[in-house]
Amino acid sequence: MTLNDQEMEKIQQYLRQLFWNPDISVHAGSAKDAPAEVYVGKEFVGVIYKNDDDGEISYDWNMSILTEDIEQF
Repeated sequence: MTLNDQEMEKIQQYLRQLFWNPDISVHAGSAKDAPAEVYVGKEFVGVIYKNDDDGEISYDWNMSILTEDIEQF
């Protein structure tokens, strides 16, 4: 399921408040049925999927962390 504009805006506000970061943004995916995309500034950080389980709506955030991104730590 794809997220509508209102859902993306609400999730964006939630993530900004949760992580105290106004640079978080949520955008529609590039393809028709693609998940929403999450960015911090210009950096892509993950995708959000919408799930409908018998009328119970939830949103799953998937963030992959590459080994090369954490080698400096």
